[in-house]
Amino acid sequence: MQVLKRPYFWHAIYTRSRAEKRLYQELCSKNIECYLPLCRELKQWSDRSKWVEEPLLRSYLFVKVSEREYYNVINTNLAVRYVTFEGKAVPIPEGQIEALRIFLKDKNRKVDLCSNQLKKGESVEVVAGPLKGIRGEIIQIRGKNRILIRFDSLGTCVFTDIGLDKIKQVESVVL
Repeated sequence: MQVLKRPYFWHAIYTRSRAEKRLYQELCSKNIECYLPLCRELKQWSDRSKWVEEPLLRSYLFVKVSEREYYNVINTNLAVRYVTFEGKAVPIPEGQIEALRIFLKDKNRKVDLCSNQLKKGESVEVVAGPLKGIRGEIIQIRGKNRILIRFDSLGTCVFTDIGLDKIKQVESVVL
């Protein structure tokens, strides 16, 4: 008898406010593969300063689940709901999760950008660097070296420092 292997897909879930780390730990203890993108920030209090790891995307956690585990995740106390489109949870391509991981590992992203050749609404593909192969839409250009790119399947936008030599215009975003 052959056992059917269920396909696993990445999904984004909304968490309760400031519960990302606790939900991550709870799901990991249940052997559910999840990813919580964190970034280090220097927090300043009146009496001290300290480096802390904060979620990159507030109230988001990424889980890789099969249909069987799908409801187990959402039935946890700290999960609110899946990120949906037309009532269905949006699957996120493995490559975009991996690109996000690589993006956070790269500490030398700061390069100059000449924004006069790029326009809001244009579709672009990253051709070099840690986000190579990722396509998105330019939502905003901020200054000389910061752009906001929307990745529809993530349901969010990412600010990044990137050079013109690392982006090419494409006809449309294919997700």
